[in-house]
Amino acid sequence: MILMLVKLKTLALLLTILGGSNACEEATEEIPLQLPSNLEIDVEYLQNGQVTINFDAANANFFKIDYGLPGQLPVRVEEESVTYSYQTPGTFVVTVQAHTTEADFISDTREVVITEQMLGQGIPETGFESPLSYEGYSLVWQDEFEGTALSEDWVYEIGDGCPNLCGWGNNELQYYRRENTTVEDGYLIIQAKQQEFGGKNYTSTRLKTQGKKSFTFGRIDIRAVLPKGQGIWPAFWMLGESITEINWPASGEIDIMEMVGGNANGRNNTVHGTIHYDENGTYRYTGGQHTLAEGIFNDKFHVFSIIWDAEKIVWLLDDVEFHREDISPAFMDEFRKPFFLLVNLAVGGNWPGSPDATTIFPQQLVVDYIRVFQSNKAG
Repeated sequence: MILMLVKLKTLALLLTILGGSNACEEATEEIPLQLPSNLEIDVEYLQNGQVTINFDAANANFFKIDYGLPGQLPVRVEEESVTYSYQTPGTFVVTVQAHTTEADFISDTREVVITEQMLGQGIPETGFESPLSYEGYSLVWQDEFEGTALSEDWVYEIGDGCPNLCGWGNNELQYYRRENTTVEDGYLIIQAKQQEFGGKNYTSTRLKTQGKKSFTFGRIDIRAVLPKGQGIWPAFWMLGESITEINWPASGEIDIMEMVGGNANGRNNTVHGTIHYDENGTYRYTGGQHTLAEGIFNDKFHVFSIIWDAEKIVWLLDDVEFHREDISPAFMDEFRKPFFLLVNLAVGGNWPGSPDATTIFPQQLVVDYIRVFQSNKAG
């Protein structure tokens, strides 16, 4: 009898435990997974091939993004905005994934279109164009860069300036080569490349008319599209033919146009006009600058000019004066003697600084024409 009671109590306890277990199982219901919703994506274009991609979604724990490059896997990001630099032109399909868990997410896409022009590599079809004649002046020399090769009026300067002028006097980082220059479709194109050569990490081209063509006074027009980017330094300038006899700066230097590239205001959108000279044994320089009201000098063609006579040099952009210098003092007599032309595209140096991660290579300087006019007045 006692044994029977023990068995009954044990059975009752077992049923109670089983019943309680079933009750817990009935109370634990699986909650459905809630995916993110309302995924929004916005693409903002910056300079030099950079884009900022902004995105947002409800109930997202984290995001992944694919920038549309071949072989690239989506990258996890914790923020809701990323900036990315494209190095080549093309159309890229950007995919943004909004995740609840690693395996559970929603996604959407946006197209990003990167043009050659955005990277400083294209040739625009618009811009200012100067006339072929001016009242009181005659066209005495021009290069329209027709054909497929430079004319015999130009000389290549090869190397890095060593041993006499290493870094060409400015700690520049490029090695100048012929191979970085082409003449095609009516343009002179000089490319600066990130390329190891001659112990340097960059290559480019420097041209001059020394010993071929030199000028004293006149108007000089140069129509061109400038490159862009940190550490990029294009220039149109002149040196006195006497440089082989009395050295710089006593021989004189006229910088028709220089630009030190970079994303900051006053860099890709600003050009400088300067003279360098000797004042009774002391080096001097002076000049002015002009900043575009909108855009940068890579957007379209501009005409860079000087008007030079025995008394003054005037700098113009698109036929509008922005600076002038009085060169009438006797100690500035070097500016009343013949000068030859130079065109170059430097990389790095004391003034622009070195390229950085934002600098896209290659960069190119595109010249449509160079024209020299001189006054019809005697003397």
